Amino acid sequence: MKNDLKLRTKTFAHNCVKLTETLPNSYLGTHIKGQLIRSATSTAANYRAACVAQSKPSFVAKLSIAFEEVDESGFWLEFIKDEKLIIEKAVEPLFKEANELAAIFASSRKTARAK
Repeated sequence: MKNDLKLRTKTFAHNCVKLTETLPNSYLGTHIKGQLIRSATSTAANYRAACVAQSKPSFVAKLSIAFEEVDESGFWLEFIKDEKLIIEKAVEPLFKEANELAAIFASSRKTARAK
């Protein structure tokens, strides 16, 4: 499962980067591009860091950051939909994936804390 999630978070980051290429070249579009690229790539990087954590507290901390970053990615994707910057059909699969990853991270963090 760990390797599946590594690939899944990396694919999520790649797909978010590709989506940003379709945003308009306006002030808002440029702002969202930077924010979404940062949060989506940080999701993947922090999940990867959690996988090699040296202790349970370190694992929980890195997983918490990954959770926060994927939640932020979801915010930006929702904002793109709200502002109608791209057709909703293009954004929806990534928005769904952000929510699924957030749920997985939240559950994993809860389990790790309980052990």
